[in-house]
Amino acid sequence: MAKEVEILVIGAGPAGLSAAIEAAKYGAEVLVVDENSKPGGQLFKQIHKFFGSSRHKAGVRGVDIGTELLAEVQNLGVEVMLNTVAYGVYPNDEGVALAVNGEEGLIVKPKKIIMATGAGENPLAFPGWTLPGVVGAGAIQTMINVHRVSVGKRVLMIGSGNVGLIVSYQLLQSGTEVAGIVEAAPQVGGYGVHAAKIRRAGVPMYTGHTVLEAVPNEDMSGLKGAVIAAVDEKFQPVKGTEQFVECDTIGIAVGLTPDIGLPSMADVTFVNAGRLGAQVPMHDRNMETTRAGIYVAGDSSGVEEASSAIEEGKLAGIAAAEALGKIDAATADAAKANVWNSLNQLRTGPFGSGRADAKEKIIAQMEEWKVNNNAR
Repeated sequence: MAKEVEILVIGAGPAGLSAAIEAAKYGAEVLVVDENSKPGGQLFKQIHKFFGSSRHKAGVRGVDIGTELLAEVQNLGVEVMLNTVAYGVYPNDEGVALAVNGEEGLIVKPKKIIMATGAGENPLAFPGWTLPGVVGAGAIQTMINVHRVSVGKRVLMIGSGNVGLIVSYQLLQSGTEVAGIVEAAPQVGGYGVHAAKIRRAGVPMYTGHTVLEAVPNEDMSGLKGAVIAAVDEKFQPVKGTEQFVECDTIGIAVGLTPDIGLPSMADVTFVNAGRLGAQVPMHDRNMETTRAGIYVAGDSSGVEEASSAIEEGKLAGIAAAEALGKIDAATADAAKANVWNSLNQLRTGPFGSGRADAKEKIIAQMEEWKVNNNAR
């Protein structure tokens, strides 16, 4: 069984939905597939308000942004298939293999593919890390914000990036006590606006510290606490600084790794993304990879914020529509320039500049690849 479509978008998160909207606006036939039972990706976990400028949805909660994107997708008549796993990309443009509801097989033959597959949480191995009660921060966010399920009474968070800070604050909002935030670096890693809320709530910040072990309760059914210690300039534990922190849950927020399973099947070229994650598909300013007609967007092209994922999705959608002849070059160039202006705003400042440099390096490598391979 085969299905033909102009654009296949894999992933119904902020990048995928935004890509679908832009392409559909210009008349492209778009199919969006996602392995989850609900579309929206990370946005429906994000009950906090975004900040920045009005064009970046400042003051709007992530869940509301997700609702807006879904409404726009529906109004444009975009087909969305949920509980659908894209598990294979066939060579020679023979299609993408889908598993629908875990059973039905389907081959989709798109003219263009936009891969917006997101990222996965990084694990952190230490004695006791496999015990019940050691949970990824993303899983905590899903449980408390989506399913309204408590993860415990007292949580110790490992990692002070934006995810660790935001999830800690959301735990406080849910009525859960936060025992502290442990950060190996000498300073907090996330935005000051998030850290300030945590500090005002009186949550201890253990900067320059690491977790040594999770301490199980008597019957090994859960945790009674964790042992943490200060680290030296080489991030090695300092003997004699150990302390026990009582908690029944340990949250792990030590970064994300781009999900590149499908792009690797598509035989695209990968590069090191630096601070944006590990390996990512090399791509140009249109988000197109080294394989013509295959685009990436969002965290799978380098981990940033949801706002950046939305803008990258727009770029990919516009570029795919242009490649299909849905819009002329002048219209596409104007639309893409507007998106790039927005992206550049997001990537300014002490935190964003590093991401901007990493992205520009990837794009420069792509331009060099085009020259060496006499490509488009």
